[in-house]
Amino acid sequence: MKRVASVNTINRLTKVQEGEHDTVDYRVHSLDHNQERISLWHELPLFAVDDDAKPTGALNFICEIPKFTRRKFEICTTEAGNPIKQDQKNGKPRVFSKGDIFFNYGCFPRTWEDPQHVPEDVGVGGDNDPLDVCEIGLRQIPTGAVRQVKVLGVLCLIDDGEADWKVIAIDEEDRWARELNDVQDVERLLPGTLDAVREWFRTYKIPDGKPENRFALGEEFMGVKYTMRVIRETHEAWKRLVKSSGGWRGDLSREASSQSLHRNLSVPSLEELDIDSDHQAVCALLGEEAASKACGSLGGPPPPGLRGGEDVGRGRDGPGPEGGGERGRGSGGEGGCP
Repeated sequence: MKRVASVNTINRLTKVQEGEHDTVDYRVHSLDHNQERISLWHELPLFAVDDDAKPTGALNFICEIPKFTRRKFEICTTEAGNPIKQDQKNGKPRVFSKGDIFFNYGCFPRTWEDPQHVPEDVGVGGDNDPLDVCEIGLRQIPTGAVRQVKVLGVLCLIDDGEADWKVIAIDEEDRWARELNDVQDVERLLPGTLDAVREWFRTYKIPDGKPENRFALGEEFMGVKYTMRVIRETHEAWKRLVKSSGGWRGDLSREASSQSLHRNLSVPSLEELDIDSDHQAVCALLGEEAASKACGSLGGPPPPGLRGGEDVGRGRDGPGPEGGGERGRGSGGEGGCP
């Protein structure tokens, strides 16, 4: 049977901490309802489903760094089972020198920002990591917790010459979730929030003696339609990655061998991963034709209507889809993590 975490598993995930806190050996592992280790990156579905396995319209968000904290936790893409670890710098656990982050920070499962893909409207490739998410709700979400979130928009950070997409989302159970449907709603109801997110990413490296970060797309937060296309592209990139039989595309650490992905998956073989379950979920939600537009086809170009500006949907101050936003994306492309 192909392997993907069920809603029963997601609702009953437990965490196991390994190693001493504030050391480079500290790890947070996730266990399924059978108390077996699970890779949140590879085995958790991207699209959330209900108890009847019907898509809810939300996406699964993995929290790495809780709001109001500064330890830089991240999914380890180069270890078996992909536990969450604290990043290190000069052999020491890394923290944000700027101070506490004010939103819950993490990523979407089953996404990957392909360094080899360079979207026309961005000009640089992805950062070789899962797609980052900034959850702006009121509650603090613990490290390793999974929440269903509503997608609101996306910002494209350029970090060390790589595209590092930051999806803006909100917990479906948050008090503001029903009222927020796009970044324009965030601007209207929570003024200053998006500007603060942008400025945090612009300046968070300055205390370490580095210059300000810059952004693509005129520093704008793009709308939901554009964001869903970024998500689709990074999900398709992940599928190509796990299907790759060799070459650097299986090299998640950039220095590891080309077989690192095969070694580091938490299942015995790549064939055991149900890589098409998310497409099936969207088919059930939208129908086959709409799902193809939302998810694309494996390894192929974006379907008609997902190129150029005709279906972009701008966030701040720009034209929406009916206004024909001018920015387009190439086939495949991606985003990252700070």
